[in-house]
Amino acid sequence: MARFRFTLHVDAPPSTVYALWTNLERMHEWIEGISSVSHPTGPMDVVGTRYTVRIGGMESPTEILAADPPKLFHTRFGNRMLRGESVATFEPDGGGTRLIQEYRTTGLVPAIVGRLFATGSYRGSFRGELNQFARIAQRESGRS
Repeated sequence: MARFRFTLHVDAPPSTVYALWTNLERMHEWIEGISSVSHPTGPMDVVGTRYTVRIGGMESPTEILAADPPKLFHTRFGNRMLRGESVATFEPDGGGTRLIQEYRTTGLVPAIVGRLFATGSYRGSFRGELNQFARIAQRESGRS
């Protein structure tokens, strides 16, 4: 198992940041390559809710393992290239939010792929996607 942890300040309140983070219809705005996301099987704050993210020709079934709005969102995701868990925490930070995201990959190939996405801040990297997410959240809260 490989772990990748990122921390970012978002100049928007935790409730705004959490709501955007869990809005499946908007994930494509900050996650590179998403072509579609299925309708969830239940509410986004209920453990066991499932949905599928399609990135290019690959599907990534996802299940909510824990949700505590607006503090925590924990999922299990995966396909043969990238699988594991994502834990996002949202903490008050001054007038904004400290967003901490940790990816925990499972398996050798996902660890290698995870390392590639964890390096740098280019568009499509984990850090690049978080930076894009922060810009969107800040713009929507009027703090861009």
